[in-house]
Amino acid sequence: MPSSTLLPLRRLSVAAAAAFLFSGCELLEFSPSDFRGPESQTNLTQKNLDRLAEHPLPAGDTLRFVFTGDSQRFYDQAESLVESVNQQPGLSLMVVAGDISDFGLAREMRWVDKRLRKLNIPYLTVIGNHDHVGNGRAAYQHIFGPLNYSFVYGDTKFIMVDTNSREYNFNGRIPDLPWVQQQVSDLQGAKRQVVMSHVPPQDLDFDQNLMPDYTRMLAEAPKLAFELNGHRHDFSIGEPFGDGVTYINSYAFEENQYVILTLWNDADDKPQFRLKKVQF
Repeated sequence: MPSSTLLPLRRLSVAAAAAFLFSGCELLEFSPSDFRGPESQTNLTQKNLDRLAEHPLPAGDTLRFVFTGDSQRFYDQAESLVESVNQQPGLSLMVVAGDISDFGLAREMRWVDKRLRKLNIPYLTVIGNHDHVGNGRAAYQHIFGPLNYSFVYGDTKFIMVDTNSREYNFNGRIPDLPWVQQQVSDLQGAKRQVVMSHVPPQDLDFDQNLMPDYTRMLAEAPKLAFELNGHRHDFSIGEPFGDGVTYINSYAFEENQYVILTLWNDADDKPQFRLKKVQF
């Protein structure tokens, strides 16, 4: 065949391939680092806090909430978890202890949100180490919000901390100890407080140079009920540092279990809690 007839065929082949690829553009992500998406799936932390504020808990009332973690790629389990949580009475919110995504992709975070927004209650998160992968940190901030934040609901202050030290190459600034100290020192009118992060301080992914000061701050924190973590994909509870602080680690979604925590203060105004495991 003459070469003059080959060139149009090559051009046609390239054009056809491009047409095929872009005809299914809803399946093609331009860049894995692109976190653009619908406005409804941005600033989710504040949106869920606003939802929480619409249903205030009267002073003195017991707080009952779901604690779970590490949703990652377990989308089928997320749907089953939502169905189970929606059947539980008296809940105010759910907290997810990080690793919302597996590869730090905005698309993963939105997939998880698509399922969790079917909850009857608001949900709030901390950032996990997998959420830092690639452009994940920026994606998390765009879709959810701040990496460190706190809020008061009813008589309880929640302090949500980025403890993914390894993802910052153990630079000595994560967790942000001055911020943690400021937060645990000021109850903002609450009668008890809860600290939640992804990586527990006894884990080697937590900066061990900062671990002594972090655990000391928690041991000295007034009215601290417990510290919550994810990362390890399994449940545990105890006082690993022998300082009176209870550390609770969450199940991952893949374990088909979650925890319900009930919080109140006793007659001496000391925080008390009850823990219930739920299998779904």
